[in-house]
Amino acid sequence: MPPMTRIEQIAAALRESGLDGWLFYDFRLSDPLAYRILGLPERGITTRRWFYFIPAEGEPCAIVSAVEAQRLDAPPAARRIVYRSVEELTAALAAALGAARVIAMNYSPDCAIPHVSRVDAGTLELVRATGVEIVTAADLIQRFEAALTAPQLAGHRRAAAGLRVIVNETFAEIARRVRHRMACTEFTIQKFVLGRIAAHRMRTDEPPIVAINANAANPHYAPAEERDTPIRFGDLVLLDLFAKELDDDAIYGDLTWMGVVGDRADDEHARVFRVVAAARNAAVALIQLRVGAGAPVSGAEADRAARAVIEAAGYGDAFVHRTGHSIGREVHGAGANLDSLETRDHRRLIEGTCFSVEPGVYLPGRFGIRSELDMTIENGRAEISAAPPQHEIIPIMARYA
Repeated sequence: MPPMTRIEQIAAALRESGLDGWLFYDFRLSDPLAYRILGLPERGITTRRWFYFIPAEGEPCAIVSAVEAQRLDAPPAARRIVYRSVEELTAALAAALGAARVIAMNYSPDCAIPHVSRVDAGTLELVRATGVEIVTAADLIQRFEAALTAPQLAGHRRAAAGLRVIVNETFAEIARRVRHRMACTEFTIQKFVLGRIAAHRMRTDEPPIVAINANAANPHYAPAEERDTPIRFGDLVLLDLFAKELDDDAIYGDLTWMGVVGDRADDEHARVFRVVAAARNAAVALIQLRVGAGAPVSGAEADRAARAVIEAAGYGDAFVHRTGHSIGREVHGAGANLDSLETRDHRRLIEGTCFSVEPGVYLPGRFGIRSELDMTIENGRAEISAAPPQHEIIPIMARYA
């Protein structure tokens, strides 16, 4: 038998989930997930609303404006309804949904998962007026957008391995510049990292984070030429790298390593790093145990495993972000995040997905510590990419003599 098409796969997933259909909606490229899942080009004029309904049983239906009647030519549709007026649009929705009672849309109740909450409240009201119940498509989105192919997972692992090499190259460059009293700043090292990413035939949508001392206490600190900070002997260095290979479907790697420009880490820095590493390891252990046993594990549970370690050490208030995020074509992907703080992500970590594990402790005005690794779930096993993880703050001057 020929392999199922994407539409057939979605219909099968809807039947498994007990849903009558999945209704996609877009206005002015408001939902990039819809374009990816349906295989639509994001090029061309898109100024009018469109809907695309995939039922659990039967043929899909496209609803398009007469002004842009060609907009949904790409996915197969046995039915096409072209509307001109808002009255015709409302009637088209009722006709397309037919006898459906419970459908999914790309929204999240209470915006619990912002990355998948793409449909505005007014459009939800418009669709609910047809008599259907709307549930979140979060799990479906993860299945059809965040679950990666074997080549994509392999590309991610290559990217992570490349970043691990760049960590060594960057720490060695810092040691060389400090030792020879050359210009060494956060911004110049950031430019160095970008050059190494390109040399490794990778690319990134955003520049890496190079942050020292108190700057590292800002989780998303951004070096800039106009406020450049020198890197000197004794400084704590946080290096957060993210990049992917050059092809369109490439998947990011994302690593954070800590170093000190000296022969050993300060006692307090080393102590906090041990706490952060233990939290990271607790999340990894839970995920590996559950996945290996074929048991479910949610992003929220993995977050709690890490957060409990940091809270027990007295740094709970200083752990200000989720433990990890989904990784995909963007560094922050559409799958389950390791999060019980910023959101309550109860989605399961599923086969074929990739995500970061990156707890941190941030003490404003003093310093920040983060340790980040990536994991994949493939063939029933949860593995660390570019292992082994960091076990201690790297003494840059001693290690890279």
